[in-house]
Amino acid sequence: MLIFTILDESVRVAWADLCYFKKNFLVVVISCLIGPLLYLLAFGYGLGSGMSGGSGNYIAFIIPGIVSLTTLSSSFGSTSSKILIQRLFYMSFDELVLCPIHVSSIVIGKALMGTLRSVLSCMIILIIGMIISPAVSITPLVILFIIISSFTFALLGVLAGMLAKSNQALNLFNSVVIIPMTFLCGTLFNVSSLPSIFSYIIYALPLTHSTECIRSASLGWDVPYASIAIMLIYCAVFFIADYHLIKKGSS
Repeated sequence: MLIFTILDESVRVAWADLCYFKKNFLVVVISCLIGPLLYLLAFGYGLGSGMSGGSGNYIAFIIPGIVSLTTLSSSFGSTSSKILIQRLFYMSFDELVLCPIHVSSIVIGKALMGTLRSVLSCMIILIIGMIISPAVSITPLVILFIIISSFTFALLGVLAGMLAKSNQALNLFNSVVIIPMTFLCGTLFNVSSLPSIFSYIIYALPLTHSTECIRSASLGWDVPYASIAIMLIYCAVFFIADYHLIKKGSS
């Protein structure tokens, strides 16, 4: 069947990255965890301790936000930079495109490594979060939302890596898109506290809905079906854009 063929090809595309991940497991995991743990320390215990009512409730609120933030930073960063280097410096991506495999396999394979790094980092942060705050829990729904978010942002990383013409262009994308999303999409505060005009803009960004999904599932809130639908739409849009960019490059 076609789907099994694509999955097999995707693993082959990602095989070199997976071998690197296995060989440098501790280095990769630690590098992915430093930033989120600093956010937890600075905002959870630093800022949160100064809020009325203590830091406990805020820490339970911020942990899923940091998990969501990690799905963006870990998956996007590793995927986009790797593709850019392979395209512009090693020229190995051009060789991959010429291989007799489906374009969908290339898209999925290149997103797979970023997704794996992100999911592993998020699970470690959630386990730490459960120790810190009993209100945080790990459920199958939480894991599903983490996988969807990680894969979506890994696809965005593929898109950025394909579009960027230089390191400076990729850094500009990070400065204009990724960093603002990191701080404005409800990861560290409640979006509803913002003025209406800003709320509309922020709710148009994918990380907002990733945060809504992961926070709701981990804290036992109502499932945000609208946010799930929007995340799936973003995932489909990024996949289609990646597919056409790689297809165009191979023709």
